[in-house]
Amino acid sequence: MTSTRPRVGVLALQGDVREHARVLAGLGADVGLVRRPRELADVDGLVIPGGESSVIDKLSRSFGMREPVRDAIASGLPVFGTCAGLILLADRITDGIEGQQTFGGLDATVRRNAFGSQVDSFEVDLDVPALGAPPVHAAFIRAPRVEQVGPGVETLATLVDGDIVAVRQGALLGTAFHPEVTGEHRFHRMFLDMVEQRAA
Repeated sequence: MTSTRPRVGVLALQGDVREHARVLAGLGADVGLVRRPRELADVDGLVIPGGESSVIDKLSRSFGMREPVRDAIASGLPVFGTCAGLILLADRITDGIEGQQTFGGLDATVRRNAFGSQVDSFEVDLDVPALGAPPVHAAFIRAPRVEQVGPGVETLATLVDGDIVAVRQGALLGTAFHPEVTGEHRFHRMFLDMVEQRAA
């Protein structure tokens, strides 16, 4: 690293890239936009933003990013995925479009658009014991849900009906919702702590 601040990239192929970059910069990170393998090689952690998972998948292959991201995850790079980013981290998706692939690494099965279309978006307060009080105000926008997790995956938050909506496994963190749009910065802070621990 060229500075004492963690260098964090946001995968900037599609989705709410600016919102994540703004939150991370506000928390003291040195933020870069990642579209090419050489830019990925320069970061200590990566955020995969919300957007359209199938589009990000296709663009990652067009930009030559799919294998570098997969390799970075396998090598232990801390990665935080929100909404579509969570889908792309999952090893398995139950309702992807034909030919859709993920980066993988997270031992979980995820269902895309599990709560319906854009008009079915909702907000709710979630208890997240790992973050303490107060509850997390979460926005679900065409959101996925985690349907199954492997033994190494920690469930961080569920809805009242038991649907899993936030998980952590090693250096990977994923939420089905968008903390970057509700002023909730504690998940980003958790992620930066993971980045700093690995860099140390």
